This record gives sequence, structure tokens and C-alpha cells, in this order.
Amino acid sequence: MSDRSDFNDLARVAGGGAVAATINAAIAAHRPIDESTSTPNSEVRHIGENWPDPILPGKVLVPDIPVDVLPTWVGAMASAVAESTQTPPALAVMVSLSVLATCLHRRFEVAPWGEDDDYTEPLSLWTLTALPSGSRKTAVIGALASPLVHWEKLERDRLRPQIAANTSARAIAKKRIEKLTKDAVNAENEQDRERIRKMIADEETNMPVDIRAPRLFTGDVTAERLQALLVEHAERMSVLSDEAGIFLIMAGMYSGGMASLDVFLQGHAGTPMRVDRADRCAHVDRPALTFGLALQPGVLADVASSRRFRDSGLLARFLFAMPDSNVGTRDVRRRYSIPSYVQKDYEAGLHGLLDGRQLVASKPRVLGLTDPAREVWLDFAAEIETQQGERGALESIADWSSKLPGAAARVAALFELAESGPSADSVSLEAAERAVRLCRLLVEHAHAAFGLLGADATDTDATAIVKWARDGGHLSFSRRQCQKAMEGRFRSVERLEKALDRLAQSDVARIDKVPNKGAPPTTMIRMNPKLFVEKG
Repeated sequence: MSDRSDFNDLARVAGGGAVAATINAAIAAHRPIDESTSTPNSEVRHIGENWPDPILPGKVLVPDIPVDVLPTWVGAMASAVAESTQTPPALAVMVSLSVLATCLHRRFEVAPWGEDDDYTEPLSLWTLTALPSGSRKTAVIGALASPLVHWEKLERDRLRPQIAANTSARAIAKKRIEKLTKDAVNAENEQDRERIRKMIADEETNMPVDIRAPRLFTGDVTAERLQALLVEHAERMSVLSDEAGIFLIMAGMYSGGMASLDVFLQGHAGTPMRVDRADRCAHVDRPALTFGLALQPGVLADVASSRRFRDSGLLARFLFAMPDSNVGTRDVRRRYSIPSYVQKDYEAGLHGLLDGRQLVASKPRVLGLTDPAREVWLDFAAEIETQQGERGALESIADWSSKLPGAAARVAALFELAESGPSADSVSLEAAERAVRLCRLLVEHAHAAFGLLGADATDTDATAIVKWARDGGHLSFSRRQCQKAMEGRFRSVERLEKALDRLAQSDVARIDKVPNKGAPPTTMIRMNPKLFVEKG
């Protein structure tokens, strides 16, 4: 069967009314045609066999991230939130990870080789989920972070009398220092001046340390303010947000492209931070910074395409989730409320992890891995290592995958603390297996994320054509028909032609010039049938 006759044959196969309806329904639903109800499916598949496998522009198939990778009470809440909001479970899983890290970072570290070893990983975690606008990202973050907000309120109420007394005492001390300073200036002799200087020193020494109501996370924040928050809140802070503001700040969009990334990089690694500038000082010995971001894919592609983001290692620190959006397929008539017992268990669990948070020791408590857990972690680390070399499956994202074993150890410790509580002293086999399972799933999501970062505008246009063709069951169409259907995107023929050429180069489509009597030839596009009919 020649290429030119493919769609004539497909039209012949689908010529009968009932058969055509079956094929069109299968195409519209993006599923294989059921052979039990449609005999010609084998013929349709045969047509597809004349085509090579298509390479969809910028598209990497990613596995689902199920909520059962999470510890019991965390997974129950994540499942209920995903069900209630009709959002991909991956979003709830990633936000849950960041919420756990918010409760536990800086207080704990994990040592894969044992708690006496000098290699440790802090429990800060950076997650980024990419979903389009309208995906209910705000609702998911709000539901999973609400116990943190409640805890902050409880702490503010508990500390209000103490903060009021502290503020008053500091104000009086400052006024006394101000008065003594004037007395020292007006002193009649050096002896009196020295006596007053000692009084000033005593006042400064005895001035009570400033007390602030604790903060667990922020949203829209500059790098400079983030440094101050780390100083003010016991060297730890999280950013939980579904807005692009923090990513734009990290990219330097508001500072001529020259934003300082140090506070972010140091906050992930837990390395000492020293800022000594004319307008501010910030000295933090073990900064702990966690991110839980949910952004539109376009924002991620536009902002993070900067080489500075990649070369600095900033992008390599994120655990990415790139789930398929279910916008357009949600059941607007279905209403599922999160069970109250699930919410109560989740809030009690998080508040239990936050118990004792105010009493931060100078050094975090270190959790080692049990021997079986260490073997699971080492097997995973070896698996990743062997794929990072030349021509390896992870070569193109080796900067990201080289940090994956460390991330797996962090996640395992978070899972153990969530399951066993802050009194846990080592990471169990079960927690390590859960963490490794999750990190294996995240590999393909990272490929998709970095593929998106490398995608150009033509790839985006080409992807839009594929979606339009599949959604409408357009196996064959004219260039004019496509431009008219997508006139908001393709206002010029040149832009459309570039996208169609990209599809042709990727075996997604073929372009033909069909003669017209007495008129210029019509440009016809034939889509690869394999996009519409899956192989059984």
C-alpha cells in the first residue's frame, strides 16, 4: 500500500456508518479501537504500519505518581485532595513532600552511611509541578498547607503576651540607651563618660532577644528578604506557591537578569551563608530552604531556559513532576468532600512533627539508614551512576540525576519521620523502598521537564497542531483548514509552515501538494495513524 493511498484506504475502512462511528469515537477518546465491536481495526493498524513511530515534539511519556508512595496518613490526605479537586495525584504528592520538609528541615539530617559518617544530607526539598492555568493548583496547595497556617496562628496566640512584654522591654532599653548616649556626649570629664559607656554596654547586653511569632513558609519573596527570613526564623524557611513570582525573581526578571542565586543554592545544600553589605547583614550557619512550587509549563519553559539556571545547578536541585492535565475532562457534576477524619489525622500528624520545633539545637539530629535500607539506597545509587556516562540513558540530565540518590535519602528520612514521629532514630527498609520507588518514577518526569526547557516556539506550535488533530479526529486536513481552526495562534502562514515542517521531520505528519484544475495546488497534511490507533 503506497503512502499516498493511506488515507483513501482509511476512508474506505471507515466508510460504513456504524464502523465509522466506532473509529471516530475511539480516535476522539484517544484509545485503541475495540476489536470486539469493530472488525476493521486490523486494517487501520495495517495502515499505521506503513508509518514509522512518531516522535512528538517536546513530548515525553511520563508515569503516574500514585499517592501510595507516601506514608499512611499523608497518602490518605493527598488522595482525598486529588479526588476532591479532580487534579492529577502527582501534584498532591509533590506538595505533600514539600510540606513534610517544611516541618522537619533544619531539625534533622540523614546520613546514608551511618550517623557517625561525615556525609549527611539536609532534609530541605525542592519540588516543582508543571500544570496549566485552571488546574486548581491553588486549591491543592491550600488544602495541604492549611495545617501549617493553623499552627502558625496557634503559636502567635500562645506567644502574644510574651511578645508584647518582650517588645516593651526592648523599647525601654533602646530609650535608655538613647538617653545614656546623650549623657555621655555631654559628660564633663572622661571618667563620667567611661562610666556611662559601661552603663550603655550593660543595657545592650541585657536587652532581651527579639521574639517573633514563628513562620513556616512564605510565597512571593525577594532573595534579600528571604535571607532576612532565614535569620529571623531559626535558619529555615519554605516557599509554597502556585505563582510565578519567586521563579521570576530567581531568574532576575526584576533585577536586570542579575539576581543572586546564592541564598537559594546554599539553602538547599545547608552550607553557611554570609552576607555583609552596606544595607544588610545575614549570617546563617545551616540554612534550610524548601520549595513547593506549582507553575504553568510555559512559565517554566520561558524563565528556566536561561543557561544561568542550568549552569548554576539550580534546576538540578528540583524534583519535577510533569503530569498530564485533566482540564477539560473533569466531571463538573461530581462533588467529593475530604472526609473530616482524614483532615484531622493529617493535621494531627503535621502538628506532631512540629512539636518541639521552637527548641532548635545548634546541630540537627542525624538519622542513619538501617543496613537493609542502606543496601536498597546503594543499589539505586549504583543504578543511577551507570546510566550517567557517555551514551547512557541519563547522560543529558546527568546534572540532575547526580543529585537523585541524595534526594532519595532525604525523602526516605522524611517518610520515616512522618511514619515514626520525631523520635525516630534510623531510616527503615520500608521508608527507603518507598523513596526509591518515587525517585525512579521521577526520572521520566525530569526528562520531560528538561525537554520542555529545551523546546522552542516551533515545538510548542507543532504540539498544538497534534492536540487539535487528535481532539478533532483530523487524520487528514488542508493547511488552510488548520490555519482557520487555529487562527489565534497562526496569524501568518510562515509560522504554520514551520510547525508543519517540524511535524514532518519527526514522522508525525506528511505534507502533500494536491493538484487543482486551474488553481494552485492544495497543501494537504496527513497525520501519522499511530497517533490515533494504539497497537494492541
